[in-house]
Amino acid sequence: GTAGSVRNAAEALRDDRFLVISGDALTDIDLTDMVRFHERNGALVTIGLKRVRDPLEFGIIIVDEDGRIQRFLEKPTWGQVFSDTVNTGIYVMEPEVLDHVAGGTAVDWSGEVFPKLLAEGAPLYGYVADCYWEDVGTHASYMKAQADMLSGLVDIDLHAFELSPGVWIGEGADVDAEAILKGPLYVGDYAKVEPGVELREFTVLGSNVVVKEGAFLHRAVVHDNVFIGPSTNLRGCVIGKNTDIMSGARVEEGAVVGDECVIEAEAYVSSQVKVYPFKTIEAGAVVNTSVIWESRGQRTLFGPRGVSGLINVEITPELAVRLASAYATTLRKGSTV
Repeated sequence: GTAGSVRNAAEALRDDRFLVISGDALTDIDLTDMVRFHERNGALVTIGLKRVRDPLEFGIIIVDEDGRIQRFLEKPTWGQVFSDTVNTGIYVMEPEVLDHVAGGTAVDWSGEVFPKLLAEGAPLYGYVADCYWEDVGTHASYMKAQADMLSGLVDIDLHAFELSPGVWIGEGADVDAEAILKGPLYVGDYAKVEPGVELREFTVLGSNVVVKEGAFLHRAVVHDNVFIGPSTNLRGCVIGKNTDIMSGARVEEGAVVGDECVIEAEAYVSSQVKVYPFKTIEAGAVVNTSVIWESRGQRTLFGPRGVSGLINVEITPELAVRLASAYATTLRKGSTV
């Protein structure tokens, strides 16, 4: 739990005020100012708050004019929304708060500890931050965070040289003069971009990525040590580290290819498909459903010995049902197999 895990570190936290920060968010919140606010109000806990357009995915908190917390509500429906200030998962805490967290069990700050403290009249305050904050809990928010960094919406050091407005090039990167770069985009350390490559807006290349001649990337996020073959087409997708995308392959909008995969030549990974790590997509295959258990995404279902593969890996109950359904479409109504 969010509180139980902090309680496990109690021995290291007993002597002084401490910060708790959720690790799955991108933010440039001013922690110094937040601590100053906490001290000024003599708070036991100060919760970092942020105003958002859609508060349904977060815990809502309402504060009075002095910043003292009046009410909590975890992940409400629209009918329950009474505020647009949500819990960022960033807390300033006095060590005494640990006395209110039971040891050796799962305990949650927002669902259990804070409401209990509020009912007891403890000084809980909300610091409404005028900052960037994005909860990176989905693939969509992950892509948004990448684009926001490139757009300068968050105060962050990209550790790169700005070749032209919005075009960031890392140390030792080799970008051919005949490559087409339309920023904002980022090319990582020691990456190599060949002539005829087109990198479009919001593309991110990790370290040691190789992009071969004629490849086209738009809003693609490519992790470290990836090979992208000639004439490939990547749009709005995420490619995991140590993966090879071979010549002529296409990966479409919202698709995610895991670490250490091979997408062979002319393969097509459709929109929103997830290819789990260590998979191979065969040359020319068209993948319309996520590749989770199978070891390969195959171009054809029937081989020289009919439909064959590893039981519960490639030949699954789902495949059997789909195959039977497809066969049934060739039969007259009322037929029996």
